[in-house]
Amino acid sequence: MLRTRCLAGVACFALPLPALAQSTAQDVETGSSIIVTAARTQLPASALPMTIDVIDAETLQQQVQISGSTVDAVSALSPSFSPTREKLSGSGESLRGRSPLYAINGIPQSTPVRDGSRDGYTIDPFFIDRVEVIYGSNALQGIGATGGVVNQVTVGAPKDDGLAVRTLLQGTIPTSFDGSAMGGKVAALAGYRSGAVDATGGFAFERRGVYQDGHGNNIGIDGTQGEVQDSDSWSLFGRFGYQLTDSARFEIVANHFELEGNGNYVLVPGSRAQGIPASSTRGDIQGEPPSNRADLLSAALTDDNLGGGTFSVQAFYSRTRDIFGGLVTSTFQDPAIDPTGQLFDQSANKSRKLGGKITYEREVPGFEDLVLTGGFDALFDRTEQYLVQTDRAWVPQTDFRSLAPFVQANLALFDGVLRFAGGGRWENVELKVDDYETLASNGATDLADLSTYQRVQVSGGNPSFSDVLFNGGVILEPVQGVRAYGSYAEGYTIADVGRILRAVDEPGVDIDNYLALEPVISNNRELGLEVKQGPIEAAVSYFWSSSKLGSILVANPDGIFNVSRQPIQIEGLEASVSWKTPLPGLLLSAAYANLKGQTDSNDADDLVNNDLDGANIAPDRLNLAADYRSGPFSARLQTRFYLSRTFNDAATATDFEGYELIDAYVAYDTEFGEFALAVQNLTDKFFVTYDSDTVQVASDTRFYAGRGRTFTLSWRGAF
Repeated sequence: MLRTRCLAGVACFALPLPALAQSTAQDVETGSSIIVTAARTQLPASALPMTIDVIDAETLQQQVQISGSTVDAVSALSPSFSPTREKLSGSGESLRGRSPLYAINGIPQSTPVRDGSRDGYTIDPFFIDRVEVIYGSNALQGIGATGGVVNQVTVGAPKDDGLAVRTLLQGTIPTSFDGSAMGGKVAALAGYRSGAVDATGGFAFERRGVYQDGHGNNIGIDGTQGEVQDSDSWSLFGRFGYQLTDSARFEIVANHFELEGNGNYVLVPGSRAQGIPASSTRGDIQGEPPSNRADLLSAALTDDNLGGGTFSVQAFYSRTRDIFGGLVTSTFQDPAIDPTGQLFDQSANKSRKLGGKITYEREVPGFEDLVLTGGFDALFDRTEQYLVQTDRAWVPQTDFRSLAPFVQANLALFDGVLRFAGGGRWENVELKVDDYETLASNGATDLADLSTYQRVQVSGGNPSFSDVLFNGGVILEPVQGVRAYGSYAEGYTIADVGRILRAVDEPGVDIDNYLALEPVISNNRELGLEVKQGPIEAAVSYFWSSSKLGSILVANPDGIFNVSRQPIQIEGLEASVSWKTPLPGLLLSAAYANLKGQTDSNDADDLVNNDLDGANIAPDRLNLAADYRSGPFSARLQTRFYLSRTFNDAATATDFEGYELIDAYVAYDTEFGEFALAVQNLTDKFFVTYDSDTVQVASDTRFYAGRGRTFTLSWRGAF
């Protein structure tokens, strides 16, 4: 993984340039020349006060073969990222204790009005060239990056005229060699260039079997939120580009991704009292299988020599549909539809986004050490959540509109020994909700008595807010390879509006003045030191973040999560070191993160002294890894130590015992292509996932073990 550590503070808000996004891993060099498109500037990462990790193509390929997804790859490499749930839903997964914003070429994948937590699964990783991770609250991409940004940069066009093709054949086998647990993947990408015109297109299809734990048992199916196991996914990707002049380029990028559960398995509840996790067995599910569909279309025009500066304009359209699993729950009951109280239903999110970005960046004439950036972003989102079986509205159609002009400056003094960066972004946001009625369960005075069920009438409205989000930072590099830095940056998001709207349980509520719709304004303060001397690269940073009106998830008696607005304070320490050993080709590395988060859950004493639970903050972690390369041979051995964590609540059942996982990867490149073998959970460790161990600890159905030892063999060809 190419890694650069700068200090978090929101740097230049210029549009991510598609021309830059075409760079392959070989084009992204270490040191000051790294250009991070998610930082929205052409300045190198070394000039920005930000904490950034760049996962290059080779590292991403390794991690995806080990674990199967981009989300798992980022989680495995970043100690500040929570352990994944190994499910389709990323609910509760966090970066630095807050939600990250997933993006593709800088285009947000989130659904801010009703967060379905599926935004990590909107493109197949075969079409991703690298992943840029920006840490800490910021407003680089507008709404949502309270924990940071995970930007997936897609593959580019061939550099040379002619046709270029690459392919992937892959098979996955568990230790048991059980056929129902096997999976496979096939993918291909073809690119063609002829002078100023280039075109790229590809497909990927993957079938996943049921997952098995370290004891050889099937892992429990999450029939409500959705699964990655026992599923099929397919993706189509296309890019068309035209070089208008030496400096100007136009391009269109399109992507379709769909993942659908096969519905071959049903949940068998476990027993927490006996330490037996939930499992799954062959059976027929009720309703439609959970699925995730995402479509993206973008067009961009860039000119890196317009009036002495860089101009870029981008427009995009995206839509998603997330179908969740069904259940019989009091939340869905309505005596007018089914007086027996056994009504089965399931929900689906449907969202579409339109957006545009325009940016101009250039050095100040006569004072070239000062770079100024200005621009304007617009985003229009329409989202609703409905019940599939009865066609009822659960979350009413809600329109979100964001308009945001911004300015930014980056000043280098004394030949770059000292740098200042700072600026502001004015967010003007409006929500539009028509009058609506809730589900009947909202008005119930006794959930056990269907006769008390009644729908609540809610008056719609157009709540709005505006705020200026500031940032500033300083970098001091007294000698080459040694930098100290400090910064302050603000980010914002709206709480999960859909959860709030669907949970209204009192008549007379007017959305125009409903407090719970106020935005989450979070900040990130950070201090750090980076050293790059000879074979050693090391970095340490300390950050603290707070929000006066935060947003955390709290489960209701049905196990459905609602939003609670509480003040939040988070602080953490991150450290990393890598050493190019005297043995040629051998690199040793370590990374550590220590996180602490607290909130005022009772809202009575104004004291922020209650620990955030496992649904809202990750455990401390230590990563160790050894990489070796010699000619056509490469290998990696990595260990993740998830350290124990206790919470200052009354229940000891929420305490996390911790566990460690070891993964391995070997590859050999031949004239016939590259052959690789990856092993996830090399020692076949049996463990209960962090989310299952710390959240809803009274539930035997949400008690999931993690995946056991799994082998993945692949062949990659390039022609």
